[in-house]
Amino acid sequence: MDMKQLRYFIAIAEEKKISAAAKKLHMAQPPLSQQLKNLEQDLGVDLVIRHPKGLELTEAGVNLYKHAQKIVKYMEESRLEVKEIGEGVRGKLSIGVNTLSSDLLASEIRKYRERYPHITYKIQQNESAQLCKMVKERVIELAIVRFPLELDDFTVMTLKKEPFYFVSSAKDDREISAIQFEEMQAYPLILPSTEGLGVYHMIVEEFSRRKLEVNLLSECSDIPMLLELVSTGFAATIVPEVVLKMHKGHDLKATRIDDTHLSAASGIIWLKDHYLSMAARHFIEQIRQ
Repeated sequence: MDMKQLRYFIAIAEEKKISAAAKKLHMAQPPLSQQLKNLEQDLGVDLVIRHPKGLELTEAGVNLYKHAQKIVKYMEESRLEVKEIGEGVRGKLSIGVNTLSSDLLASEIRKYRERYPHITYKIQQNESAQLCKMVKERVIELAIVRFPLELDDFTVMTLKKEPFYFVSSAKDDREISAIQFEEMQAYPLILPSTEGLGVYHMIVEEFSRRKLEVNLLSECSDIPMLLELVSTGFAATIVPEVVLKMHKGHDLKATRIDDTHLSAASGIIWLKDHYLSMAARHFIEQIRQ
């Protein structure tokens, strides 16, 4: 018993005449009659009672008809679903985002869902280096990471750059529109991330380039906790602009950093020379547009 035989039997059961079923199936009557006989022989049971004016289903035939409808429908749905996954209409978009987060992701996923309402999502947050590892291990397909990173194994699409801000408690009574590195040297700092990685590395390098010492009090990879500590007056910090956009509600004073080449760059990465799902390809194309 195969799918073709089941489709033939459904037509016979619904039309109740071989001639009508053959016409519906766009085939000759004798081959269809033979298919019905072959099916009955394979199952070892009569499926129809033959009358001069037509056919009547036996109890076994009624039961087979019910199952055949479900099987054919399931197979058709499976075929369509697999086809849609291949085309990126269905499936899962698996993407990682850096711990400092991205204000791009939420708006782009909202737009993406409007275009592809049947896509589901797997969104992971982690340090950029860990996200690279997850992409290599195929845990996720795409990741929004922050530079600098070793990215020889990845294809990279660079996103917009953004400025850094010096952030202190709202109780800080300075009345200035911009601050220089020499002035920040006097403040105890709590820096995002951990030593030698990403944003931390960029900030420390900028102080070093100017032959200045960082008054480092603490490191913290938990951004909400970092900002809460800053709001209490525990220390000041230096963060990319997106952190202030994504984490509101803290009593903070943000000051533009003057006279600096320091800027935060981020990008979307995926593994070179590996299969990329249509869901991921469509998302990349949307970002490009």
